[in-house]
Amino acid sequence: MRHFLEVGDLKPKEIDVIVSAALRWRKRGYPRTRPLRDKTVVLVFQKPSTRTRVSFQAAVAKLGGESMYLGWGELQLGRGESVEDTGKVLARYVDCIVARVFGHGDLVELAKNGRIPVINALSDKHHPCQALADLMTIYMYSKKPYQSKVAFIGDGNNVCVSLMQVCAAAGVDIAVATPPSYRPPEEEVKKALKVAEETGASVILTDDPREAVRDADFVYTDVFVSMGQEAERNRKLAEFLPTYQVNASLMSHAKPTAKFMHCMPMHLGEEVTPEVAYGPQSVIYDQAENRMHTEASLLAYLLRGRVK
Repeated sequence: MRHFLEVGDLKPKEIDVIVSAALRWRKRGYPRTRPLRDKTVVLVFQKPSTRTRVSFQAAVAKLGGESMYLGWGELQLGRGESVEDTGKVLARYVDCIVARVFGHGDLVELAKNGRIPVINALSDKHHPCQALADLMTIYMYSKKPYQSKVAFIGDGNNVCVSLMQVCAAAGVDIAVATPPSYRPPEEEVKKALKVAEETGASVILTDDPREAVRDADFVYTDVFVSMGQEAERNRKLAEFLPTYQVNASLMSHAKPTAKFMHCMPMHLGEEVTPEVAYGPQSVIYDQAENRMHTEASLLAYLLRGRVK
């Protein structure tokens, strides 16, 4: 029984197996054996979603399983029941919990007290399922991913952390450009650096976006103001704009063939301009689709112990 709360819960070889299977399934179709045909997956969401909810439910369906969606207010959690009790009870009914929460500690508690796999569909610290889809997108658009460079521009948030760690695991170089006070947490950087020593990847942090995107094969950004941070909006925008906006000028410092990536939803005119988001270099819709394929592969791996 395995959990996937952060990228480091999987070994680099396991990540490659999962992403490689997702690539095969996208190209050739899903396995006829329907590996989740007798499995039920519950989606417990504390915060709303489009891509995460639909991609997970579609993934389960394509593998022959069943899924159910429960908003936080539909559970006794919303009335004060403990995460511990909820996790223990759900484990009696279903085969896997996919949870999207505000606080990462809730996921840890679910994993600690349940007897079934818990998957992090997003928390304040990590977004590992997005990172798997990001890596799949890099594989799709690079003949030699381990020779690629990814530049992340913006806030050193959960998306940045998981991207940094999955790139390190895959041997992909990454440069992260953030304002000095918005760098990813030091302990998460250390995790990426430790894995990078084994895979040969380069992990660089800077406050200069042009330096980060220089010769990059992929330029990635995320919203500057995440869900739940609305009270900080004006202050954050003042610190990020215009320096950290991904626009045509910034993209010109990357390779001419560089692809633009974004986990979506976007705040157009803030972290990215429309000409880049919807331009010929953008791969955001492939990236979004890849959520479904990598989540399907991840579910098969965690619940069956293998993917084919």
